[in-house]
Amino acid sequence: MRRSAAGKVSLLAVAATVLSMGAAAPSKAPPVQAPPVKEPVAVGYGGAVASVDADASAAGIEVLRKGGNAVDAAVAVAAALGVTEPYSAGIGGGGYFVYYDAKSRTVRTIDGRETAPRSAGAGLFVENGKPIPFEEGQTSGLGVGTPGTPATWKAALDAWGSKRLGTLLEPAERLAREGFTVDPTFRAQTAANEARFRDFPATSALFLPGGQLPVVGSVFKNPDLARTYETLGRHGVGALYRGPLARDIVDTVRTPPLREGATRTVRPGDLTEADLAAYRTESRRPTKVSYRGLDVYGMAPSSSGGTSVGEALNILEGTDLSAASQARYLHRYIEASRIAFADRGRWVGDPAFESVPTRGLLSQRFADSRACLIRDDAALTSPLAPGDPARPAPCATGGTAAPTTYEGENTTHLTVADKWGNIVAYTLTIESTGGSGITVPGRGFLLNNELTDFSFAPASPAVHDPNLPGPGKRPRSSISPTIVLDRHDRPVLALGSPGGATIITTVLQTLTGVVDRGLPLVDAIAAPRASQRNQATTELEPALWNSPLRAELEGIGHGFRQNPEIGAATGVQRLPDGRWVAAAETVRRGGGSAMVVRPAS
Repeated sequence: MRRSAAGKVSLLAVAATVLSMGAAAPSKAPPVQAPPVKEPVAVGYGGAVASVDADASAAGIEVLRKGGNAVDAAVAVAAALGVTEPYSAGIGGGGYFVYYDAKSRTVRTIDGRETAPRSAGAGLFVENGKPIPFEEGQTSGLGVGTPGTPATWKAALDAWGSKRLGTLLEPAERLAREGFTVDPTFRAQTAANEARFRDFPATSALFLPGGQLPVVGSVFKNPDLARTYETLGRHGVGALYRGPLARDIVDTVRTPPLREGATRTVRPGDLTEADLAAYRTESRRPTKVSYRGLDVYGMAPSSSGGTSVGEALNILEGTDLSAASQARYLHRYIEASRIAFADRGRWVGDPAFESVPTRGLLSQRFADSRACLIRDDAALTSPLAPGDPARPAPCATGGTAAPTTYEGENTTHLTVADKWGNIVAYTLTIESTGGSGITVPGRGFLLNNELTDFSFAPASPAVHDPNLPGPGKRPRSSISPTIVLDRHDRPVLALGSPGGATIITTVLQTLTGVVDRGLPLVDAIAAPRASQRNQATTELEPALWNSPLRAELEGIGHGFRQNPEIGAATGVQRLPDGRWVAAAETVRRGGGSAMVVRPAS
């Protein structure tokens, strides 16, 4: 739980201030206020915001209250998350933006995925005929893609926004300058990255103040990021793609500033100023499937989120999940996920480089040909071979099975609605927790390691891999911002999640929890999760691991492994009476923050 320091200082921060003042009179100490509690659900009018962080959600509400729309608020929330969730997102990364326009009742999307340098080839992560260790791609300049987040903000505001970027960056700039209160999640994520953070002087100076882990309850400030936001607000996001800031990014990537005496192998990247100057977002037609009388819109490739969630929903369409037992529901959901991941691995990549059969993957005919593989008395085994969307045949597979490649599990998601009925579902990322671990000196933000989302080498020599690196190519993503409309094109709900490849299963399970199982949105988000990604075993959170359901599913052939936490979703829902429900996690990542402009019971 975090709040900005100005006028809202935590008890620990006040205590530290009093101690530093020595004999100073207690009356001169900053006023003590109890830290605010993160609320995972809020109901009311005038608009809604849900994110993982209270300061970020408050930034969005501030914009909405001042007359901004959902796009304006989403940019403000995203910028604030770059301050308080710097290990998950920021201007050194990218993401996918899905927007519902209430006036036209249409859904639009922006692909703000990072791109590889134009010099990159299929062997980017191969040396002496073998893939390099993942760590050497992750913590390096080699894994850094051209950032897409600032360009996404510009594209969204130019198309649908109503406020100036500089105005929208003010809450985040203030938060960076005045500070926020460190919570246990921030400290734990710093601790998990401590060894590699210490190897980069700019990262260590920022995130290990005084050479120590940040203390829970202390105030964390990032004046360099405040100045960077001020620059972007004054000169526009072009300042990141051309000029001194662009040169600083390129210098950092090409010559990673490693501390003297460090023994870590840190490979340089080949990003150039020309790569930055050439970066463009892509406006893409959203994916769309019909499910239980609703229209579900998602993100098209280069993300695999929309095609995979959509295919799985089409597979599940033929099963009455509302009447199914909990075990049968989980079994069917797991198997639909397994099949969708088998098909994604063979067919989905950057459409500028690969012939992606998006329409075929989303056809009900193809889903039906795959659904017949599922039996209620026996689990499928992985890796499962893919089907062929161009030639769907009942229960047939279209090639050799290949395992699912690794994808990092950190990102952040925000969901916003405004008083006019516009909605944004926006997932942004720097890939691994802490990204590349490399901070641009003097600029206050971490660079992504998004290129490690490419396959380092083909998953199987016998199967075409659409996700190998290429010049200017976007790595495949699992990001799945999703908006659901009724048959009159009016909003029902919107949601998304972080979690790497588990994003797809988190969104799928949450959607079916609301639509099929009748759960309130906050309960569907909080429900214990399972995640199957065409792997030998399915991941279970502890509540399912310790449940009798596990033994029941093992009895028909499922194998499981435990994962302490899967995803961290947020969403908004429109109630029939016009109220908005904002919902976030109750526990995961320390809980999320849901707010509305005018609360109502």
